[in-house]
Amino acid sequence: MKTVLGTVAAAFSMFSALPVPQAPWDERHMRWMLAAFPLIGLVTGAACWAWWALCSALALPAILRGAGLCLLPVLITGGVHLDGYADTCDALASHAPPERRQEILKDPRLGAFAAIRLCCYFLASFALWTAMPRFDGPAFLLALCMSRALSGLAIAAFPLARNSGLAHTFAAAADRKKLRSLLAALSILLAAMLCLRGIGGTAMAAAAFCVFLYYRPMARRNFGGISGDLAGWFLQTAELWMLGAACTAQYLEPFFRRLL
Repeated sequence: MKTVLGTVAAAFSMFSALPVPQAPWDERHMRWMLAAFPLIGLVTGAACWAWWALCSALALPAILRGAGLCLLPVLITGGVHLDGYADTCDALASHAPPERRQEILKDPRLGAFAAIRLCCYFLASFALWTAMPRFDGPAFLLALCMSRALSGLAIAAFPLARNSGLAHTFAAAADRKKLRSLLAALSILLAAMLCLRGIGGTAMAAAAFCVFLYYRPMARRNFGGISGDLAGWFLQTAELWMLGAACTAQYLEPFFRRLL
């Protein structure tokens, strides 16, 4: 039990900005850290659900509700995944060879294309949250867990771009075969539970798997494999597409009901 709690604490200290007891980053805790990664999605989804409920109870305007839902995941994670998203966008926009793109990923400076893509990302996220007719709390809990389960699965299963960096550290410390099996089963289970939520949940699961299927060839073609920054890119992209799928499905529900 002590090892399990230490693994969860290590995962939250790495992938969130929430105050948690510090656990040593040793092999015992890092071995299954990626398996605890989806729990951060559970906390993030619960916080978003609570904010939606508060806004509904106080009859707050949709624009304030959307702003809170857009910012809460960033505040909880500390922007750790957005950093990788921005670096990856910069590298992709360079149209340089994979070796040069790897150098751009290591550059701590924010490039112009990264700034542009971040602005577009937040604008799209804010618009979708504001336009969302209703919030399916259980579906978003499952979705934010699923995006992290798929992200961990990629690190355990996909080829890595280099033998260094955060992704390599996690992959080297983990029992990759067992971790792949666990995260693959968890991803399928979460997808099935999402589908039980109706058209919106099914659309979210499909969107996540589409981004996941695109992720591997994109990473190999442009970078020679995945890395910690690319893991951040995947997570942010998958969640934005899942949000877009959920919002679109809600507006199309009357059409599907007429067909059925």
